[in-house]
Amino acid sequence: MTNIFEQASRTPLRFGTGQGLVSTEDLWNLPLQSKPGSTRTSLDDIAKILHKQLKESEETSFVTPTKTTDPVTQLCFDIVKHIIDVRIAESAAAAERRANTEKKQKLLEILARKQDASLESASEEEIRAMINAL
Repeated sequence: MTNIFEQASRTPLRFGTGQGLVSTEDLWNLPLQSKPGSTRTSLDDIAKILHKQLKESEETSFVTPTKTTDPVTQLCFDIVKHIIDVRIAESAAAAERRANTEKKQKLLEILARKQDASLESASEEEIRAMINAL
């Protein structure tokens, strides 16, 4: 089976938006969702349009148990859905990295305060010995 991106580059696919046609590689630069009041097309907008086209193009036979859909529309939908899934996963990973960085910073601050408290509780002789050791 061929990769969906290989198929897209061989076709070549274009995706209709309110601002015109975009290529497969342009999809990576679109926002996941449009901000309220924005006229910029989002991946979610394109996926909804393609999903609707797929549902409208389904041909159901009551004699043969198969459903057929337009293969180009299905490919377009699969690509947009894949990009959405990847972008969501990347966003979740970035949020987790930010949370871990914040937690590490807090722990380092607590450790520094504890070390300061430990130094504060040292005797005068211990402090002099530490100074002389430097």
